[in-house]
Amino acid sequence: MLSVRCKECGTELISSNKTQVCGCPNMMTIVGENVSATNLKKVVITRQDSKETEGFTSNDLQWQEQRRKRKVRRLDFEIR
Repeated sequence: MLSVRCKECGTELISSNKTQVCGCPNMMTIVGENVSATNLKKVVITRQDSKETEGFTSNDLQWQEQRRKRKVRRLDFEIR
């Protein structure tokens, strides 16, 4: 879930499957998890719930970190 606020008009929009627009000249638009505007410096993300680690236990994340740090061995073979 994503919640954004337009600094120009003060309108706060919450993400959904429908297109939502604030209506001011900045034209902040939110569709699902995508935010666009004429000037993104006038847009503030107030809440962002990430789903990246959803479904993974702490043991799974620890195993992934250990696997990421492993080194790749290079094998040399003799050519006959």
